[in-house]
Amino acid sequence: MKKILTTLLAALAMQATQAHAGDDVAAVASKVAQFIDEWHDDAAHARLQYFDKMAKDGIYIGTDKTERWSRDEFKIWARRFFERPSAWAFTSFNRHINMSDDRQWIWFDEQLQTQMGICQATGVIRQTAQGFEIKHYQLSLTVPNELTDYLAAGVKKLDEKQAEQVPKK
Repeated sequence: MKKILTTLLAALAMQATQAHAGDDVAAVASKVAQFIDEWHDDAAHARLQYFDKMAKDGIYIGTDKTERWSRDEFKIWARRFFERPSAWAFTSFNRHINMSDDRQWIWFDEQLQTQMGICQATGVIRQTAQGFEIKHYQLSLTVPNELTDYLAAGVKKLDEKQAEQVPKK
């Protein structure tokens, strides 16, 4: 009985993999692009479905060094923004999408027009039987190389100032 169950599970897994692999890469990429655009649009219109597009164990990394959230932590932190008509508005203008051969794992990078100026982001999406889910997303500010030393010095100065304000034990 155990051998039959093992064989059956293996056959089902192979069938699921073949179904994803049979999807045309361009068609999957188009669906992924639409999914990401809808995700950004959910934030632009403060729709809580934004968080439903993230995996339960998904991670969002923001622009500040302290911003690494699980989906549920991110939802709590962002609540105040989603009480407004628009939480934030990110519009992708340059995106690259890649995927595993079985189409279950998709990774992308994109450049975005945001209220912070041009940002870059990377993400990982998993395709499940229920659809796409964002497993990981990382947002970054773009910094021209010519400003790197200047900004690094400013960050160091701020870190030192904040360290001085922390009560010593």
